[in-house]
Amino acid sequence: MDILGYPYIINGWLIIKDIQDYEDRNQEVTANRVNAWILAVRPKTLPAAISPVIVGSALAFKYSVLNLTVAIAALFTALLLQIGANLANDVFDFYKGADISERLGPVRVTQAGLLSPKEVLVGMWITFAAAGFIGFFLFLQVGWPVLVIGLLSIVAAIAYTGGPFPLGYYGLGDLTVFIFFGPVAVCGTYFIQAYRLDFPVFIASIPIGLLITAILVVNNLRDIKTDEAVGKKTLAVMLGVRSTRYEYMICLLLSFVFPIFMLLFGYVSVWVVLVMLALPFAFSLIRSVWQDIGRTLNRTLAGTGQLVLVFSLLFSVGIIIPVMIVF
Repeated sequence: MDILGYPYIINGWLIIKDIQDYEDRNQEVTANRVNAWILAVRPKTLPAAISPVIVGSALAFKYSVLNLTVAIAALFTALLLQIGANLANDVFDFYKGADISERLGPVRVTQAGLLSPKEVLVGMWITFAAAGFIGFFLFLQVGWPVLVIGLLSIVAAIAYTGGPFPLGYYGLGDLTVFIFFGPVAVCGTYFIQAYRLDFPVFIASIPIGLLITAILVVNNLRDIKTDEAVGKKTLAVMLGVRSTRYEYMICLLLSFVFPIFMLLFGYVSVWVVLVMLALPFAFSLIRSVWQDIGRTLNRTLAGTGQLVLVFSLLFSVGIIIPVMIVF
């Protein structure tokens, strides 16, 4: 080959290499953005959305009113509402200056600069719109109660850290979480299938609300110092470390009392004692809360989310087994 052809070969190779480098950089940027959105969604919090729907649907099955299509729609709506709430917390905490560099919890994407505030806000509204779209299907099936529940849930998700009176900044976060993830979510799931409310369903919603509240309690326990520094008056800041640890312990242990209460009053069968299989896990988490401080509480936080799902599954199995045996 003529030596004069070599420069063209070398230039061609360099062009190909530049194209490859450009594609690699694009793939890396894309991967980083995908990871950023996964961080923003906070997958470890999603059991809090799933668990009430599982228990509410198990009770619907027990009382022979299960509507699988409606239950699945409720599950996806709950997941979208939880994701929307996570995005709202991320961006509104950033706007209020609550996420400082000393924060001990998982990365907040807005504060870390992984996503812009505008992107997170757009993602939040798209997520709530998607929840509303599925909610409209439920509205056609059930009627106005679904509309009320859905709108209140979205307002609560935004008002938790956003708006002129953010609930989480004035010690009302724990109560809000208990109400919306306990009675509202469990009873709401049951209602849209049964078109009525039954007292045992309300009782069953209490332990779920308590356990999901415990997730928030350990989160706020970890952040007491940083929340106090930025003027965020969570209930944990008001109570202090010791009392917050007691709150966590009470939430967990009291959750195991209500299934037994339901058994004693004949609302469920003896199979409900399956929830006691999760009790050693609960004791382990309580021990961690009393021993760990700071960033090490992130393990307890993740474990509490796992406990919620395990408890809900065991509770639901205990509810439906007698019906399955009859079949």
